Amino acid sequence: MKILAGLALALTALAPLSNAHADDAKIPVVAAENFYGDVARQIGGDRVAVVSIMSNPDQDPHLFETTPSTVRQIGDAQVVILNGADYDPWMAKLVSIAPHAGRIVIDVAELTGKKAGDNPHLWYEPSTMPAAAKGLAGAFSAADPAHKDDYVARLKTFETSLKPVNDKIAAIRAKFAGAAVTASEPVFGYMASALGLTMRNERFQLSIMNNTEPAARDVAAFEQDLKGHKVKVMFFNKQASDKAVERLVALARKARIPVVGVTETAPPGLTYQDWMLTQLNDTERALAGPSS
Repeated sequence: MKILAGLALALTALAPLSNAHADDAKIPVVAAENFYGDVARQIGGDRVAVVSIMSNPDQDPHLFETTPSTVRQIGDAQVVILNGADYDPWMAKLVSIAPHAGRIVIDVAELTGKKAGDNPHLWYEPSTMPAAAKGLAGAFSAADPAHKDDYVARLKTFETSLKPVNDKIAAIRAKFAGAAVTASEPVFGYMASALGLTMRNERFQLSIMNNTEPAARDVAAFEQDLKGHKVKVMFFNKQASDKAVERLVALARKARIPVVGVTETAPPGLTYQDWMLTQLNDTERALAGPSS
């Protein structure tokens, strides 16, 4: 198993693998999460066959359980991409028990300098996907060197396609930087930081993310932020079900605090870029204030 991280991802430094694919064969790719799978398709084009393990928008990612078919899919994969930072530890375990000669494993946390204990929702950090895309282009070039130029070209196209997302981030930051917001858990944390927003109630968020009971003082502080209109927006994870969070969402709506639902899985039919833009547009409208 070969782990691509840091400078080893440079395309020029990647030597062809000994089991490089035949000219007419597709590279089997398994992504732990569907947004990484989407980027793999964008970089690999018709040269890759991608399977995304976590792709159900109605599923709570924290409750995910592997199946025998998951093991088989990973066993066949020549390229694997996972989030890392303890977000999907099941994936690393399955990779180790389902070896494949010459397999390349891309750990996005390693690429971006994140570790266990950091906020694991890396895909909301604007710098993450360019790094993941570069890693994928390098992996595909190593597995299929005859088509390296195609992968490099698609990488450039992907990087260019992120401009509307980055422009929207810059526009929101210019208008709303410093605005106080809150969230049920730190799913949107990296993006909120990129937008220049001031995030409150982070102890409460960590409790929910770690499936522990929030302290009474943290619940009370969250409630006071909503009742006292100390925050402009509340973000919540639409894929996770928690009675305490449901109560706070209801309280926010009663107080006419705009509520924005975010997800840990890309909705079906949307590219990563469209998914991010949809949530950024929702955020921009919410920050502008509740409709009359």
